[in-house]
Amino acid sequence: MSRMVRKRIYIEPRQKELLERQAKALGVTEAELIRQAIDQISDAQATLARKLKAWQEAKAVMEERLQMDVPQTGRTWTRDELYEER
Repeated sequence: MSRMVRKRIYIEPRQKELLERQAKALGVTEAELIRQAIDQISDAQATLARKLKAWQEAKAVMEERLQMDVPQTGRTWTRDELYEER
């Protein structure tokens, strides 16, 4: 285990009760539960950053495709015409 740093925090009474119940239910100390929560925040931020980057890359591909000059196939019908009789 790495060296620990002591921190004093203030929480609301409802948070205190929740912390105590959760720590007991999970069989860990309150301090360990707080450490896990901090790690989860860090993991969530990293995941969000990866998702944002992936979306930006996908958006760039879509914008590039929209700019492409695609030759027409010469068809004489529209998609809507296919479903007119239904």
